[in-house]
Amino acid sequence: MISALRRDLKLDVEGAFAGVAFRRCADLMKALKETFGYLAGDINWAGILNLGLDLRGQDLLLDFFDRPDEVRAFFSGIAEVIERFTSVIACETGTTSISVNRTVRHLQGPVFLHSECTLTMISTAHYERFILPFDQAWSERHRPFGIHYCGTDPDRFVKAWTKIPRLDFLDVGWGGNLRALRERLPRTFFNIRLSPVEIIHQSVDEIREAIVTRVAESADPFLTGVCCINMDDRVPDKKVRTIFETVFDLRRRKTR
Repeated sequence: MISALRRDLKLDVEGAFAGVAFRRCADLMKALKETFGYLAGDINWAGILNLGLDLRGQDLLLDFFDRPDEVRAFFSGIAEVIERFTSVIACETGTTSISVNRTVRHLQGPVFLHSECTLTMISTAHYERFILPFDQAWSERHRPFGIHYCGTDPDRFVKAWTKIPRLDFLDVGWGGNLRALRERLPRTFFNIRLSPVEIIHQSVDEIREAIVTRVAESADPFLTGVCCINMDDRVPDKKVRTIFETVFDLRRRKTR
C-alpha cells in the first residue's frame, strides 16, 4: 500500500461517498445483485489507524505529538466513513467483516471486526488516547464486536482491551502470551493465527505441536479457533492437512 501522503488532517466525509471509488463499488453491488439476485460477503474496511496511515503516511505518527486535537478530529471522520460504509454493506449482506477474517462466519451473529494491524507501530498510551474510545463506543453499538490484531505482541495491549465493555472476538497474531490474554479476557473468543512464514520451515510435527500448545494456552477450547492465511505454494498440502487434522482431533477430545 502506498500512502496518499496527505498534507493535512482534513477529511470530507460526504465527499468520500460522492467520489469515483464509492460509485464504482455501488454500481458493482447493484450489477451483482441484478445478475444473481442476492449479495454475500463483505469488503474489508480496514480500521481507523490503518486508514489514517493510508491517507497521511508516517507523518501521522508525528501528528500524535504535534497535532493531537486534529488527529482526534481526523479519526472521528474516518470512523464516520467506516460506520456509513459498513451500514451500506450490511443492509445488503447482513454482515460487515467476513473479508477481514472468514472465521467470523462461524460465530453467532455478524461480528463487527476492527482491523488494528498497525497498532504494532504505536504505544499502548497512544492507543488508549486516540483509538480506544472508538473501540469502546463500537463495542456498545455493534454486537458481537471484535478486534483483528495480526502482530506478534497482542498481550501488550491486553490491559487497554479490558477497558472495552464487550470484546467478543480477538483475532490473535502469531505470537504473544495467550495465557496472559485469557487471564484478562476470560469471555473473549480467541482466533489463533498461525504464521504463514514460519509454517514454510516447520515440520508436520512442529505444526501439530504449535497448535496443541497454543490451544492449551488459550485455556477454553469453546472460546478458541485456529486459522492460517496467506500461505503460498511453498506450503505443501500435507501441512495444510495437518492443521485441519490437529484441530479436528482436539475438538474430538474436548467434546467426548
